[in-house]
Amino acid sequence: MPELDAEYAFRRFFDDHHTDLSRLAYLVTGDSQASDDLAADAFVEVWRHWERVQSAQSPIAYARGIVTNLARQWIKRQSRERAGLLRLGLLRRDRGESDTPAIIDVRAALRRLPLRRRECVILRYAFDVPEREVATILGISIGAVKSHTSRGAAQLSEYLNGMPLMTGGHHG
Repeated sequence: MPELDAEYAFRRFFDDHHTDLSRLAYLVTGDSQASDDLAADAFVEVWRHWERVQSAQSPIAYARGIVTNLARQWIKRQSRERAGLLRLGLLRRDRGESDTPAIIDVRAALRRLPLRRRECVILRYAFDVPEREVATILGISIGAVKSHTSRGAAQLSEYLNGMPLMTGGHHG
């Protein structure tokens, strides 16, 4: 009955991590509908590679890597579609929209960060993932994680009207 054991283990993994993976997708994309779809798509991939996921040093890191890759692809697709619509003149960009001193929430500030910085800041601060694991998830060096996280935190802090952000480390 190894098939049933695998199914049970996968269901436990799903139950334990679905909310976190959906939240990760939401924080990276800023889109709640897309985040649920991306989390579901990620679990399809996790199930397809369940043996590899289970034997990974950190199954949740493996799953987070899938989510961030899917989110990155989704963002690229959205950007291409938006660029196409802008070229067709079907969407107008309101020049003053980012200049108005409005109440800026963290999600809006996060969306303004470049994607890699956003991913690093979210994984490090929202999910408390160690730098080494973030590097594995995103397929970049630990030095790059440190740099993106530091710069992203500084940028986020600026966006949030100069309020200092807890960085838990050195600045640089």
